[in-house]
Amino acid sequence: MNTVLSRANSLFAFSLSVMAALTFGCFITTAFKERIVPVNIHVSRVMLENVEDFTGPRERSDLGFITFDINADLQPIFDWNVKQLFIYLSAEYSTRSNTLNQVVLWDKIILRGDNPKLSLKEMKSKYFFFDDGNGLKGNRNITLTLSWNVVPNAGILPLVTGSGHKSIPFPDTYKTTMSY
Repeated sequence: MNTVLSRANSLFAFSLSVMAALTFGCFITTAFKERIVPVNIHVSRVMLENVEDFTGPRERSDLGFITFDINADLQPIFDWNVKQLFIYLSAEYSTRSNTLNQVVLWDKIILRGDNPKLSLKEMKSKYFFFDDGNGLKGNRNITLTLSWNVVPNAGILPLVTGSGHKSIPFPDTYKTTMSY
């Protein structure tokens, strides 16, 4: 009954119980922390092109180009339970065919120990700002938002939107650059 194998099993079960309690404690101490910080987004240039869309015969779609600045201090988000942040800039807008369009324009991963203060100047979109139609031309309400996923050591993976967004109009003509 008190063999080496049963004692090892008891020690292993006790160790797993202690590790589970410590992991839950790690999660619960940071679960209700507010992770919203102010974000300043400035758009300096917007350009719009009408390009060939290869999804159908003789279809053309809008392709937007944005040059932007981002200033944000993400230091208050980091604590001992945050492993990394996945931050991304997205554009939201509506068209006649879709009430909600969302496009990710730029992203970055910030690891613990990296500089969490963003001061990005004259950045261009990392991904295509492509609309499957002509929904960007003359659109007056395209909203840019910086959001992030907090990747913890233990616990849930929250999605947080920064407290600051920028609404920009797109030009009424193609190949026109609008500076702000």
